[in-house]
Amino acid sequence: MTVGLIQLTVGDDPVANLGPTIALIRKAAGRGARLVLTPEATNLLSPDRARQAALLRPEDQDATLAALRAEARALDIWLLVGSLALASGDADGRFANRSLLIAPDGTVAARYDKLHMFDVTISDTEAYRESAAYRPGDRAVTAPAAGTVLGMTVCYDLRFPHLYRSLAQAGARILTVPSAFNPVTGVAHWEPLLRARAIETGCFVLAPAQCGTHPAPHSPDRPARRSHGHSLVVDPWGRVLADGGDDPGITIVSLDLSAVDEARSRIPSLYHDRPFAAPEGHDDTCAQP
Repeated sequence: MTVGLIQLTVGDDPVANLGPTIALIRKAAGRGARLVLTPEATNLLSPDRARQAALLRPEDQDATLAALRAEARALDIWLLVGSLALASGDADGRFANRSLLIAPDGTVAARYDKLHMFDVTISDTEAYRESAAYRPGDRAVTAPAAGTVLGMTVCYDLRFPHLYRSLAQAGARILTVPSAFNPVTGVAHWEPLLRARAIETGCFVLAPAQCGTHPAPHSPDRPARRSHGHSLVVDPWGRVLADGGDDPGITIVSLDLSAVDEARSRIPSLYHDRPFAAPEGHDDTCAQP
């Protein structure tokens, strides 16, 4: 199966972001990709919550999604929209960070709302509180696509290995990790974590990424946001098959899905779970779903 990973540098204007995204999707499909993946926040990256509130729409009214559904239908491809920032209708005004799988007929085949919120302090001058603007999802999602099964995740989910194990044990053979990874943690952790998730599950890992400095001309008083880039394709043995580098573009890779069965037969740890008692002092409130 041939896959195409789209690497973007989106800004704070969804209309301006859409044209380059579609151009790269068409380029990937023209090179034979039957499954094309875009990164997290395909429609909008803005440091200004008021601007987000003014621009974001519910899924059924989102212009980016409508255009990408039409594109998938026209190109006859599976399209994993890494994520869109969407109005959720929640009373507290928080948005959804939603990954959407579009079938070749243009229908939305699966939806996944990012489970884990990026609430971290990178340094004295750089902190993120994703949960202030986005509400987390509450369920893991697998979906059939292009003759296989995808396990859908987004960015910070990457640091929670139990989620990926659960997806693989539920039938996933490809794990999708669309991201807008921080450049500081990206240098240190991006590749090792992606390789670890592949090795632990015996899955291919497809990780389309945002890259570079994101333009925010409508919020000139806010610090510019940057992303790590380096969209990666990792095979079930943990080998990096392709690296998208630092700039916007496409990465095309042909996957031999028999490698999933081969890796799992060589190291069948996915099937060797054993029940165990939690260590003394374990706080059940910290348990993950």
